[in-house]
Amino acid sequence: MAADLWNSTRAALPWLAALDEPRDARLQQLASRFLHTKTITPVGDLRLDPGQRCLLAALCCLPLLEFGEQGLHGWSQLIVYPDAFRVERSHIDAAGVLHEWEDELIGEAWDAGPMILSWADVMADCADPRAGFCVAVHEMAHKIDVLDGVLDGTPPLPRPWQREWARDFQHAYDALVAQAEAGRETTIDPYAAEAPEEFFAVATEYHFSDPATLRRAMPAVAAHLARFYGRPPFEPG
Repeated sequence: MAADLWNSTRAALPWLAALDEPRDARLQQLASRFLHTKTITPVGDLRLDPGQRCLLAALCCLPLLEFGEQGLHGWSQLIVYPDAFRVERSHIDAAGVLHEWEDELIGEAWDAGPMILSWADVMADCADPRAGFCVAVHEMAHKIDVLDGVLDGTPPLPRPWQREWARDFQHAYDALVAQAEAGRETTIDPYAAEAPEEFFAVATEYHFSDPATLRRAMPAVAAHLARFYGRPPFEPG
């Protein structure tokens, strides 16, 4: 990757500017690998220049700084919509009744298929990088999560760590669900209470964009994520 392209990407992404030199070098290598192995497909009238493609690659690779390029396995395409996009959903309930509806999404990650992002929301995250949101790392968390064959909020881990992770994440998730069901205000985005896998993905967003809030609300979860992803970019060494 050309040095000027990477330097302009670093200038555009506050997360990158906060990295130390060794982690910056690792991220550059990961982003280069992403651009080499993934097809980035803009939808409709959206056009992405090399700098914007590099920006997307760097954001998607942030969660792989410690995990490594194995986090890129199992899929080959990033689809980028200009804005939020609609998908059709269907579900057959226990009585055999078919329910159909539309969801409006800003990101999606298929188990063995593409990752999909809204460009407008990626740009909104870049404009306010400490707000607790980063759709690219959210969807990458799902991609990492499913590498062990199950989308359940637990990424591939050594067995002893996996047991500790499952215990601490389940405890924090159950507490969040209880808060949300009681109608109480939650410290992190209540979407995290939707399912264990969404809890992991939302917590990942906070790790990268608002680690202090995550650490205050869920210190055990924050500690696991710091071990898994490395020190949050916005926290001092």
